[in-house]
Amino acid sequence: MNATTARQIKTSPNLRVTNLGLRPSTIIAMGLAALVIAYLVGAFTSIGVSRFLHAYLLSLCFFLSINLGALFFVVLQHLTRARWSVVIRRIAELLTSTIPILGLLMLPVVVAMVLGDSELYSWNDAELRQTDVLIKGKAAYLNAPFFALRCLFYFATWTAIARFYFTKSVAQDHAVDFRPTAQMRKWSGPAMITFAATVNFAAFDWLMSLDPHWFSTIFGIYFFAGAVVAVLAALTLVSALLQRFGYLDRAITIEHYHDLGKLLFGFMFFWAYIAFSQFLLIWYANIPEETVWYLHRQQHGWQYVGILLIAGHFLLPFFGLMSRSARRNQSVLVFWSMFLLAMHWVDLYWLAIPTVSPERVSVGAMELLTLLGIGAIWAGAFAGKLEGTALVPTGDPNLGESLAFHNV
Repeated sequence: MNATTARQIKTSPNLRVTNLGLRPSTIIAMGLAALVIAYLVGAFTSIGVSRFLHAYLLSLCFFLSINLGALFFVVLQHLTRARWSVVIRRIAELLTSTIPILGLLMLPVVVAMVLGDSELYSWNDAELRQTDVLIKGKAAYLNAPFFALRCLFYFATWTAIARFYFTKSVAQDHAVDFRPTAQMRKWSGPAMITFAATVNFAAFDWLMSLDPHWFSTIFGIYFFAGAVVAVLAALTLVSALLQRFGYLDRAITIEHYHDLGKLLFGFMFFWAYIAFSQFLLIWYANIPEETVWYLHRQQHGWQYVGILLIAGHFLLPFFGLMSRSARRNQSVLVFWSMFLLAMHWVDLYWLAIPTVSPERVSVGAMELLTLLGIGAIWAGAFAGKLEGTALVPTGDPNLGESLAFHNV
């Protein structure tokens, strides 16, 4: 692609979203209404507040995992000096800018914990902390004040990293030199190390500690792998959707979708590898405190959810994305991206819900309303950032190479 075409893309009106139809504030208001309805249904019916809280956490972790995956994607591109992904990177940067909104949505969980609620995390029960030997032994870490401080630290750290990369990227669009890009590359190493540590412990805190007796040292990597699969699927879907509405028509090509497909295939395989490694090591060691977690997920119908994950999160997309032609077909890639996002939700459901509903598998009003509620707030916040912001980092020094990218 020649320099003239690159200049045309930089000045194209299709690089900025100007009208989304619904106002972002309206979308957010609809999401808040759905969450209020979900809480009222849980509080005043036999479903119970406990189920609402678990469904709320499930939906929050689902959308947060996409954002965290996007943050990893952005930092990784600077760490590796990637050039092919420049035209896609701004979408990931815009996704990371909604992290503070999800931090606010975590506040009800944190406040409930500090006030002594133990519906979500049983280790917060004062009596249980005295009578249960295992929980008592973990009390120095699993306590509400420290939990709240860690949550604050996680979101503050992620927000700081996301804001740094987003503001520097936008600044590069108007800069006369490449200093912003140099700064982003300079800090990519420390940012990646910080990201890895915080995501690992956040997964321990929010999902693994739902069953305080259980532990797995690679659980954080398992969550991370799913998050990267989720964001690669989300980037594919958002890019395709924007192009359907006339944006990025000459910026993102089938070559970029091909690379997204390769990454999606690779991290989907990585997720399966980590999932199997975790299962094999725990089952082979046969320690009751560890195996009981899998035992709960191998009875009362939960075993079928596990089988669905093996098939839907690995086997089917493995064969579906194996061929080069599939990864170079936008429609096929969009289908598998939607499919894997759905499987990612099933994965988080399988992690969170057996704690509150070990006797049966059920997906009902709580899961649907919290998914729609948090999803609408997340989408509204993303849409608000999308409007008026260039969809491509027009000042990036590698933009021309990204536009001309071609797979060998």
